[in-house]
Amino acid sequence: MLNLNKNTLFSILVLCCASSLFAQQPIPAKPQAKPILLLNGTAHLGDGKVIANAAIGFENGRLSLVADATTIRLDKSKFEIIDCSGKQIYPGFIAPNTTLGLVEVEAIRATLDNAETGSLNPNVRSIISYNTDSKVTPTVRSNGILTAQIVPQGGMLSGQSSVVMLDAWNWEDAAYKTDDGVHLNWPRMVFARGGGPEAEDAQRQAQEKGIQKLRALFNEAQAYAQSKPEEVNLRLQAMSELFASGVNQQRLFVHCDDAREIVSAVKFADDFGMKIILVGGADAWKVADLLKSKNIPVILGRLHALPMREDEQVDQFYQLPARLKQAGVLFCLGVDGFWQVRNLPFMAGTAATYGLTKEEALASITSSTAKILGLDARLGTLEVDKDATLFVSSGDALDMRSNQLSMAFIQGRKIDLNNIQTDLNQRYRNKYGLK
Repeated sequence: MLNLNKNTLFSILVLCCASSLFAQQPIPAKPQAKPILLLNGTAHLGDGKVIANAAIGFENGRLSLVADATTIRLDKSKFEIIDCSGKQIYPGFIAPNTTLGLVEVEAIRATLDNAETGSLNPNVRSIISYNTDSKVTPTVRSNGILTAQIVPQGGMLSGQSSVVMLDAWNWEDAAYKTDDGVHLNWPRMVFARGGGPEAEDAQRQAQEKGIQKLRALFNEAQAYAQSKPEEVNLRLQAMSELFASGVNQQRLFVHCDDAREIVSAVKFADDFGMKIILVGGADAWKVADLLKSKNIPVILGRLHALPMREDEQVDQFYQLPARLKQAGVLFCLGVDGFWQVRNLPFMAGTAATYGLTKEEALASITSSTAKILGLDARLGTLEVDKDATLFVSSGDALDMRSNQLSMAFIQGRKIDLNNIQTDLNQRYRNKYGLK
């Protein structure tokens, strides 16, 4: 009998797991060759409007026609006509705050490229680590998510995120908006109660020390941005645009949940005149007036979660979007992680049953996300001259029972919706003679 030690067995297990990843990867789509016209479907524009019998035309990757098919005349001869009768047409969903393409298999360290060593790494760029050959990405886009923000993790200053299209040969082709902001994990102000007063004091001191380190670094970066240094400091240079003025000012994405952390982070940003976007924001409803007055948008964390505290309502997170909407705070929905991102549209569907309308819920994963990420001039709604990034579903795309994509386009390119899960499903259906 073959004698194998634990290390050998583990290596064989890893190789077996890895071999399953070598299934056929969908080939990135070619550029749009001729004008396409989607006819007779119900178009949800992403801005609250719905066209029951729509004509959606696009060419060269841009939308050229968005109209009611019953009220217009057009020359159909130049289009490739696709009949969408009985189907729903949506702008492509946008997923913020993800690690798509940065993490492949959580249990295999060699596939993790989402965090750098050290606690202050503003110069880390997630885009150069983005893996377009990930097997996870096709499973996500088969639910309508066609664009995503990839975000570094770890430490206090994790680095810079970028927005990518989820169909490309390499990260250069995938890049949609590079280095769109720096990500800061605000020091926690919720302390574990255990070990007595001394342990709690130690946690508080660590939190205060963390904020002091941040303040020192930001002071140094601000001085660097206002000067013309002879020597380039990559870490400080990466933060320079946080202190710019006008539309060119880079945003600081601040990750925190507790109300005290939010208030502290807002004051910190005010001291440096920076624009911030709150990420997570479980307690955002408690400080909604502050967020509204400071014009701070919120990227909410996953809604399908239990509340932070035992005395809160079990559906606390479900109600959060409607509460922010009522307070006039700009928000969008996010799902931190990678494979979990496929559930983004269904979290919007949950929000639609807890105070939002269906079209408001749709906006929270399309137009609102585009506005918060600074993409609204090109993405997020079905409007003429915007990118033709959209999909067709046989049913309600916010409902997991009927979300079934029949086709999807990224900048007019018709993408392959097959993935490792659909391949395995078809394989074993064939094995057992199922249709």
